[in-house]
Formats: sequence, C-alpha cells, structure tokens
Amino acid sequence: MEHRTELAYWLALIKAPGVGPVAFQKLISKISPKDFFETDHALWQEINFSDRTRQWLASPDWDAVEQDLRWAEGEDCHILSFTDSNYPAILKEISDPPPILYVKGHLHCLNTPQLAIVGSRNASPLGLETAEAFAKQLARSGMGITSGLAMGIDGAAHRGALIAGGPTIAVTGTGLDRVYPTRHQELAERICETGAMLSEFAIGTPPQAEHFPRRNRIISGLSLGVMVVEAALRSGSLITARMALEQGREVFAIPGSIHHTLSKGCNNLLRQGAKLVESAADITEELGFYGSFPPQEAAETGPGNDFPLDKSYKKLLECVGYEPTGIDTVIARSGLTAESVCSMLLVLELHGMVETVAGGLYSQTGKRKNDERKHTRRADVPV
Repeated sequence: MEHRTELAYWLALIKAPGVGPVAFQKLISKISPKDFFETDHALWQEINFSDRTRQWLASPDWDAVEQDLRWAEGEDCHILSFTDSNYPAILKEISDPPPILYVKGHLHCLNTPQLAIVGSRNASPLGLETAEAFAKQLARSGMGITSGLAMGIDGAAHRGALIAGGPTIAVTGTGLDRVYPTRHQELAERICETGAMLSEFAIGTPPQAEHFPRRNRIISGLSLGVMVVEAALRSGSLITARMALEQGREVFAIPGSIHHTLSKGCNNLLRQGAKLVESAADITEELGFYGSFPPQEAAETGPGNDFPLDKSYKKLLECVGYEPTGIDTVIARSGLTAESVCSMLLVLELHGMVETVAGGLYSQTGKRKNDERKHTRRADVPV
C-alpha cells in the first residue's frame, strides 16, 4: 500500500501540464513527489511554475491517477518510477529519461543488452527479410531487439526475435491499453509472452504525431546501438538515429542501391559516419557483445540453395540483382530472349531465389548470397 501511495504522487506530478521529463528530474533531485505535494506550496513559487501548472497541482486529477494504478493491477502490468530497481539502467543515462514507464510483459528483459532495429513502414520485401534475419541472429546470440511496433521494418524485427525465441521490446507512442497499429494486436500479444511492451504515455493515451519522436528517444535510449535497415531521406528512423548519436549510442546502417528511394537515408547515414554492416557479427563486435552464433538451420536457407545453377542461371541472377528490377531491364542486361528470361525467372522464383515485388519487378531474395558467404566466414552467419 505504501508503494502504491508513493507511486500515485509520481503519477500526479508527471501528469501536470508543463512538467516534462527534464523539469521532473530537476524537481525530484530536490524533493520527493510525495513531499512535494505535502509542502506548504512555497517550493512551487521558487520553481516558477505557470499559473496553469499551479492550478493543476493544487487539484490533481486523482481519477486519472487511479485509472493508471488499476491498470497496473492486471497480469504482467507494471508502472515503474525512475527510482524503481527494475527501471532500465541504460535509459537513465540519457538527458531526458521518462520519470514513469508503463510496462506490459517481463521486467527482466528491460536490462538485457539491446539493439534497436528501425526503418521504413513501407519497406521492400528484401528490407523486411533483412530486418528479420538480423533480428533472428542477434537474438540467438543473446541480444535483445528493440523497435517501435510500426508496420514494415519494426514488425519484421520483432518477428525475427520471436522466431529465435529471444526477448524483444516494443516501445509505443500510445497508452498500453491499446495497440497501434491495430493490425499488430496479435504481434503485441506474442511480444508480451517473452518480452515486453513499454510506454511513457498514460493509460488511455491515443496515437498522436508528436508522441512518436518522444517514443524514438526511448527506443535508442534503451539500446547499445541503432541499426537502420531502410529509410527515405525524410524519415522517422533518421530521427531515431540522430537521437542515438546525441545519446552516445552507435549507429549502424545497411547499404542499398543508389537507385532505391528507401536506400537514400541509410546511404546518407553511412556518408555521415554510421557503421556499414553486412552480418550480425559486425554489430556485436563493434558493441563488444560476444554472444554465440549457432549454425543456421537448413530450413532457413531455403530450397533455392539446393538448386544447381548453371552458367546461364548465374548470369541471369546477376542481371536481376538485389534491388527491384524490371523484366525489360533483365532482358537488356542478359542478352537473352524475352521467352527465355520469363521461363528462367519462373524457375528461380519457384526455388525461392528471386521474388516479385510491387509493380511487377523482380529481385533476388538474398538466400543465394547467404549460402555463398556462410562458407567463407566463421559461424556468425551473414544475414
């Protein structure tokens, strides 16, 4: 009961208009939230609160506080104050850590070494495959995966960690009583089974545009580094990367074709000094995280790797490349007839070595590339 009462004062203070994370931290460095509300208000004058803030503090919305506390009585639902022993230690290092965290799921994973994987909501099939593959490998090495539950790269990263049986943390821009986007309801439930959902926003908070940059600072703040898989030049993922740099975190980027819009953000990060990565080990070595990388199961390499490639098929694959490519371009590059190209592409697609993407374009799936590399590098299977 004492803890519940103390937490109620924390919630009442953070809900006050005009009291953000930075102001809150300055305040609790002088006095506890409980003592603050029990003073004779002389301290309020010293802090120079606005009239609106003073009015709210004089009569807090205790019903809203009680709503949060009742939510925390649910199964695997928690509210952590900044001083709670379960509060992520690495998140305390940033300049504006959230005074309150709402958590649904397992608290122990909050202090697991994390890598954030972020990228475009409208990712290409290859981008989704890459994000999922990296997440699987890193999760198998013992590293947690953090992302924002958004469509595209975020969802692929969460799914990769889940497939590997590792913990993943989804940081949201809403209250944890709702899932955004709604189509990720099932994914959110799976995340809570082994990992956690996390938010600084009170129960009942709807999605709002201004919430997501605030969410992004938590994604990077929880992590040892941030990897951007695909991003346009104007992208929320680049905001996360910038915040990571400001927080002293490492930034990694996957390079891409100069002709692909979603590669421009990553390529720009690389020009600015982000670290280029081609395998999960590139990340763990840079971070000084020495996990173990188990051999990749044969099922993951796909049937395409067992397909014998003769000279003509190898040439055709090179003409397709890993970026989305039109069939006319493939015909022009290969010098083969349209009939031959169509027939060969169908065979390669049936064996999982190429795939069709939006607009009737083709691209390699990446499976052949993995098969070629796994024999030339140590057990940190390239992804």
